[in-house]
Amino acid sequence: MDIEFIRSYYPMYVTAAKMTLGIAFFGIILSLIIGLVCSMIKKMNIPVLKTIVNIYIELSRNTPLLIQLFFLYFGLPKMGIVLSSRTCATLGLAFLGGSYMSEAFRTGIDNVASIQTESALSLGFTRWQVFVHIIMPQAIATSIPVLCANIIFLIKETSVFSAVALADLMYVAKDLIGIHYKTDEALFMLVISYLIILLPISLIFGWLERRMRYAGFGNTSTVPGN
Repeated sequence: MDIEFIRSYYPMYVTAAKMTLGIAFFGIILSLIIGLVCSMIKKMNIPVLKTIVNIYIELSRNTPLLIQLFFLYFGLPKMGIVLSSRTCATLGLAFLGGSYMSEAFRTGIDNVASIQTESALSLGFTRWQVFVHIIMPQAIATSIPVLCANIIFLIKETSVFSAVALADLMYVAKDLIGIHYKTDEALFMLVISYLIILLPISLIFGWLERRMRYAGFGNTSTVPGN
């Protein structure tokens, strides 16, 4: 292991990590918004929009992110739409993540007891008020574990961004291996970089999940007297 090589080139990984996290942040935010909107459409059972959402979810979940990036980066210019590498990466991540987030929110919504909706409607709430003030807060709380897992999954998926000429962590590692033939050192720094990014996020999400469980959310064994 060439320690001097690692000292010389680790700043490149730091720069690549910052760019990767920046794209991941905006992609994940967009995916949460898309997922929330899609789950609302499915819950409200809007006929045409529900069909579109179902098609989107199946298309997104059953095609690799790499293929989606190729379509955005190489396919759209054939139709006169040219996007930057960063924009393609952000949209690709949002497109993939939106379907996973939608299913996570849907699961949370399904876990809310229907009697709560009926009680709220009997008290004079509109269906929109029921959804916003009663269903969604509980659905989001119970969906926390799945949402956290999806976020970690999407961050790991950023490793394919190099395919659209983005100097992400994987791109830097492959570049150093190709120029200096320092495979062990380059891959070691790559693994450490992802570990530094993902381990704190995983620990924070684990803590958050435990807090939500202690608060009573997501507890399915809720029969009184048990």
